[in-house]
Amino acid sequence: MSDKKDIADAAPKKKGKMKTILIGGVALIVLVGGGVGAGVYASNAGLLGGGHAAAADDGKPKLVPKSEQKHPTEGGEGGGHGGDEAAPENHGMKPPAGEGGDKYASTYYPMEKEFTSNLQDSSHFVQVGIAVATPYDDTVITNLKTNDIAVRSAILMALGDTTEEQVMSSDGKRQLQVRLAKAINDTLKQKEGFGGIGNVYFTSFVVQ
Repeated sequence: MSDKKDIADAAPKKKGKMKTILIGGVALIVLVGGGVGAGVYASNAGLLGGGHAAAADDGKPKLVPKSEQKHPTEGGEGGGHGGDEAAPENHGMKPPAGEGGDKYASTYYPMEKEFTSNLQDSSHFVQVGIAVATPYDDTVITNLKTNDIAVRSAILMALGDTTEEQVMSSDGKRQLQVRLAKAINDTLKQKEGFGGIGNVYFTSFVVQ
């Protein structure tokens, strides 16, 4: 009878130990799991030097939102978000802006010196001043300046392939704008791996 009682008393103790071991194991799993989860979160947040926040810059030009566009000073030159011009003195008032319009800001860059070229199959020649616009950051303009000689050559080649009829009409001039933008972008892609010029504008246009 005494032996049976001892066995009965030992059984609950054994079960109690097993419960303690199970609870301890679950707690350990929770702690380990929580630590791993915290590590993953910290990594993704960039707190441990990993994740999207710490992703290396690919070095490519970035589109600039319209809200970040800078404006030239009163009486100054230039425009867009690039350049060294100071912020405008607008006495606390925001520059006027309507609904719609371009989604991204534009940097305008007038190219130095005018371009002069004979017209195709003609005794006349054309002389134009050119400015370019890009919705990207200043990297595109820097690339343009770096490759100025190659870009100017491409522009002159495109002008030389232009007929007299094309430069005498508005439609022909618009087509020339598209061709010049393509010539510039093709050159920049060849030299830098990225174009980025959105539009070409004429600042002067003379046919003689």
